[in-house]
Amino acid sequence: MPVVREFRLPDLGEGLTGAEVVRWLVEVGEVIAVDQPVVEVETAKAVVEVPCPYGGVVTARYGEEGEEIAVGAPLVTVAVAPAEGASLLAEAAAGMLVEAAAEVERPLVGYGVAEPGKGGRRRRVGGAAAGPAAVAAVDPAPVPADVPVVVPAPALVVRTVPGVVPVISPLVRRLAREQGVDLAALSGSGPDGLITRADVERAVAAKTVAPTAPAPTAPAPVAREGVVPLRGLRKAVAEKLSRSHREIPAVTCWVDTDATELVMLRRQLNAAPGPKVSVLALLARICTVALARFPELNSSMTDDGSGIIRHAAVHLGFAAQGERGLVVPVVRDAHARTTEQLGQELGRLTEAARDGSLTPAELTGGTFTLNNYGVFGVDGSTPILNHPEAAMLGVGRIVAKPWVHEGELAVREVVQLSFTFDHRVCDGGTAGGFLRFVADCVERPGTLLRQL
Repeated sequence: MPVVREFRLPDLGEGLTGAEVVRWLVEVGEVIAVDQPVVEVETAKAVVEVPCPYGGVVTARYGEEGEEIAVGAPLVTVAVAPAEGASLLAEAAAGMLVEAAAEVERPLVGYGVAEPGKGGRRRRVGGAAAGPAAVAAVDPAPVPADVPVVVPAPALVVRTVPGVVPVISPLVRRLAREQGVDLAALSGSGPDGLITRADVERAVAAKTVAPTAPAPTAPAPVAREGVVPLRGLRKAVAEKLSRSHREIPAVTCWVDTDATELVMLRRQLNAAPGPKVSVLALLARICTVALARFPELNSSMTDDGSGIIRHAAVHLGFAAQGERGLVVPVVRDAHARTTEQLGQELGRLTEAARDGSLTPAELTGGTFTLNNYGVFGVDGSTPILNHPEAAMLGVGRIVAKPWVHEGELAVREVVQLSFTFDHRVCDGGTAGGFLRFVADCVERPGTLLRQL
């Protein structure tokens, strides 16, 4: 006789106490495989899919879309078949997966990577579970948690259901939905006709260039007042910035710097074979060297404010614009990486931020932040510290300006560097020394050789 097991929301990252349900990926009465994603949730760090460690029939779901679920609260209950029927149940569940060939997306720590054939999801057509194959006679009615669930073996009969659209990834489904693309009208270029992201993007491009009839003139929309609720990432950002501004006595100092030689160094490095090096990677290398010289700034205050925590490793956060807004991915052990390795990791995390695939672990644990707001075309800023970090280096745009160089007026590549720090961890002399050292390395990158 099957046993009903309860799956609770796991800890999705350090410091997180709950998550908001974005959408359910399974229905009550649906047969699922072990490690199959059952719900998509939004935390303060990222949007992730939560896989269930049990395989069987979903008997109940907890929480509606938009509702916040606390860590440790029930998510779903699953009727798990006994050992003698487990193989039959697993076979039926595996046959029902639409996206068995899908690439693995953001696995949760502790659950591992789903095996091929176990990581897909399916949709329901006409009230019944649908996929390349479907279970014919599973009762979709909810079953109370305290009542044993019987899943008769004859009910687990697999038969094909036509009309199912095979898609390689849940992200592709979301992209198609957001862009108004009908998946049923597409021909997939992936294995066995799976529809890929490239297929959807081609369809979007075709819609963009296709001639359209002139739309009738509509009256101008009237602006309406209203309240936009703070949820998910925006809510977490608001709470964190408010706490930082409330608790940390932050001070900002800045200096204009001649970055001409740094720009020339980057060109020389990229002229040689090998991975390309960005200005951000060079600035990251300068920061790690400067923090080794001024370790007071790679620190944070204790929760009760009674002490200063000195961090042995530099976990370098950097601001990146993603599909959910501004996020701060973290380069682990930045001090132990070469400049090329820093550039590669910065590039990888930036791309993950753009497509929304950053994991909670990649967004937590930073000890120092590098904020390149120059990409927005601005020169300076007085940013709020990324609590609980004690310091942040800001970098404005690099722009040609008149500059006195070697006693003569010349046009040079100039950048403004700003440095915000927690005045509790150090005095102005330490902060000024750090900023001046960084500026000297930008103006004369060769000075870095003395520190490496």
